[in-house]
Amino acid sequence: MPLDHYVTLGRSGLRVSPFALGAMTFGEDPGAAGCSVEESERILGAYLDRGGNFIDTANFYSNGHSEKILGDFFRAAGTRDRVVLASKFFFNMHPGDPNGGGAGRKAIRGQLDETLRRLGTDYLDLYWMHNWDRNTPVEETLRTLDDLVGSGKVRYIGFSNVPAWVTAQAQTMAVLKGWAPLIALQVEYSLLARTVEGEIAPMAKDMGLALVPWSPLKNGFLSGKYRRNVQVTDSERVKYVGGPGEDDFKVIDVANEIAEQHDSTAAAVSLAWLRAREGTVVPIIGARRLEHLESNLEEVVLTADQLAKLDEVSKPELNYPAELHGELRAMLQFAGTTVDGEPSNIYPPLLLSDVRY
Repeated sequence: MPLDHYVTLGRSGLRVSPFALGAMTFGEDPGAAGCSVEESERILGAYLDRGGNFIDTANFYSNGHSEKILGDFFRAAGTRDRVVLASKFFFNMHPGDPNGGGAGRKAIRGQLDETLRRLGTDYLDLYWMHNWDRNTPVEETLRTLDDLVGSGKVRYIGFSNVPAWVTAQAQTMAVLKGWAPLIALQVEYSLLARTVEGEIAPMAKDMGLALVPWSPLKNGFLSGKYRRNVQVTDSERVKYVGGPGEDDFKVIDVANEIAEQHDSTAAAVSLAWLRAREGTVVPIIGARRLEHLESNLEEVVLTADQLAKLDEVSKPELNYPAELHGELRAMLQFAGTTVDGEPSNIYPPLLLSDVRY
């Protein structure tokens, strides 16, 4: 999908590109598998030239350098107000300071002030809580974020890597108290990581929350460079997470096969599969080189058969009680009829005596 075919992010008035540009790779600070300032600006410029408008970073990416690169770029271009700029809080940037990170009131305000300074702006379009702070009451976090929305420093809020039950509690509380609600969830989601479909994705669909997947190519395993019996030597991620396993290759093989049918890449196929999921799904694409971005943005339209093939080969094992809410639920509840487009007549009607407790 072209970057200028915008979508509305959750239940909000915020319009974003169908793919966000992740800036985690911006900056070459020690320990960061990133790219130079010059390459970062080339990637950013190419994304914007195609109509992209959704940029995602975090306070601790490259130890703050990612935010600084973005701030310098938009200050020079004078186009900060033309983009949707998102960043995150949570991770402590000040060792030894117990209030330097987390999701308490003091920590959030302090982190936001530093983020705004590095970005050279007076507001964020979207502010994510990067992880769940189990030591801070969620109502304190929400009230602080609501105050920031009211002050104009933050336009919208979202959660990242937070359990479904915490998110549901927080969203319900925000709605009942009239606080700024969540509009999106940033989650790990890809053909090789589908456990989000157990609890979080159904909750997001019901609540009208957009899903913004990080690592949509699963550490680059779905980029197209990984093939059976082929040694990959130019991947920074392999140094930290290792290479794909046999179960991964079963999915990678199919993605590569379908990519060849489209004369495209496994990356483009994998991203097209994500974009075809239910609800609003806006994957975050990252790149250390311009050619990575260009490969990810190749346009691919998958057929129903290709989608079904990818669904089947990547089908996840979900935790209880997710499996009870699919075919078995339809079989027991509808007893051979069709309700709301959900048929169960492929099963014979059950007698109560047939059910084992």
